[in-house]
Amino acid sequence: MDRPPHPFRIANFRAYWAARFAMTLAQNALIIVVGWQTYTIARQTMSPAAAAAQLGLIGFLQFVPLFLTTPVTGLVADRFDRRWITRITVTLQLICAIVLALVTHRGDMTLPVLFGVAVLLGVARAFAGPAFSALAPNLVPREVLPTAIALSSISWQVGTIIGPAIGGYAYGHLGQAAPYFLSTGLFAVALICLFLIGPVPRANQVGRARPLRAIIDGGAYVWQNKLVLGTITLDLFAVFLAGTSALLPIYAADILKVGPTGLAELAAAPAVGAAIVAIIFSIRPLKNNVGPRMLVAVLIYGTATVIFGLSTSMMLSLGALAVAGGADMFSVYIRQSLIQLYTPDEMRGRVGAVSQLTISASNELGEAESGFLAAALGPVGAVMVGGGGAIVVTILWTFLFPSIRRARTFDPPATLVAAEQPHHQKTESLT
Repeated sequence: MDRPPHPFRIANFRAYWAARFAMTLAQNALIIVVGWQTYTIARQTMSPAAAAAQLGLIGFLQFVPLFLTTPVTGLVADRFDRRWITRITVTLQLICAIVLALVTHRGDMTLPVLFGVAVLLGVARAFAGPAFSALAPNLVPREVLPTAIALSSISWQVGTIIGPAIGGYAYGHLGQAAPYFLSTGLFAVALICLFLIGPVPRANQVGRARPLRAIIDGGAYVWQNKLVLGTITLDLFAVFLAGTSALLPIYAADILKVGPTGLAELAAAPAVGAAIVAIIFSIRPLKNNVGPRMLVAVLIYGTATVIFGLSTSMMLSLGALAVAGGADMFSVYIRQSLIQLYTPDEMRGRVGAVSQLTISASNELGEAESGFLAAALGPVGAVMVGGGGAIVVTILWTFLFPSIRRARTFDPPATLVAAEQPHHQKTESLT
């Protein structure tokens, strides 16, 4: 039997990888400046506590569209051409970047403009998430999907490292509008790469009848598969509680006093650790004891968050964030591999939408929680409570979802593999 090709030998996957990398660069160069602008504009007329609440509001406004559209976005990804969904969502983000660039260049930036763009970005990401995650398994054979997931994670993590760095540098040295113009160009590159992805095979797609039933079926599948449900919700609550990204502008400005350049370094630190882990997994994919290792990784994530919250040293803060990022990537790699391999292709969009909702809830809604909690307890108190909460959640999930600690490999049920075998035979013909 022929050995499956490396994902980078597949032209469609190469285009997908490049598109995701360019898009991630653009998103992170843009969002780091949105946070900094929000905090600095708010501090002109508000107290530190009130300004922190505005950072929380930015995260909340990005989450609301995703929460409202999740049932629809998953069905859209399962019913329509996933390539076109990704192209449309990147186009919307491109328009947002242009608006931010022009308004900032004219010196007219206000909080309402930032809030409005946050909503539009939330809409774009709501539809992009399920489509991007469901598209990747259509591009490679099942046997190399964990490697493809690791490579895709590298594009995301490296983009997350470089994006904030170039965004912060451009803002501090080239002008306030420079990061937005840069993001505009990167979104354009991502769009071009997405148009280079040719036709891809699909398993049975959702029929056009009874869309409500199709939506319910997707949610029911997640609820009934305790391994998928447990891994999704573990990430939801751990990152929701322990996420620190919304508070980084406060740490950079008021605690560590390192300015926008230091903010970029703090924002990039978690991705440095995550990228190292992703590179290791792309070379040596994880195969054994995947469930127990995921639980340990989340415990490390919570502990590193507590250390960051207590730190007043820039070097210690960077180190703690890097460890947290590496542990998070360890968990993400296992979670994404399990979800993709345990889900039939015709349901990947809907299951991906549920996963996207939990990811956004843990990120954007977690940012809102961090901002509002910081307004009440201060930034250090908010981070301490969050990190401790992630540790408690991990211990609880060990007993509430025993299927996680019992998961030893990524091997899905044999019936699921057999059902999708014709699809993967077609996928291999692309190489």
